[in-house]
Amino acid sequence: MGSFSIWHWLIVLVIVMLVFGTKKLRNIGQDLGGAVKGFKDGIKEGTAEGGTTPPQQVAGGQTIEGEVKEKTKS
Repeated sequence: MGSFSIWHWLIVLVIVMLVFGTKKLRNIGQDLGGAVKGFKDGIKEGTAEGGTTPPQQVAGGQTIEGEVKEKTKS
């Protein structure tokens, strides 16, 4: 009872297809694939820039984004 056989998974797949329909499942698959591709592209882009620091949170719950430039004494 701890594991499912291939027949159990096929029955579940048929029931899901009957409930949602193949067109809706195809759209969900395309959306999920696009999201994964966008995530991978974002990770590649972030590592190509030399890595960025995560945004900082302040006491009010606001997020501060951007780079901080240090002042030099003149």
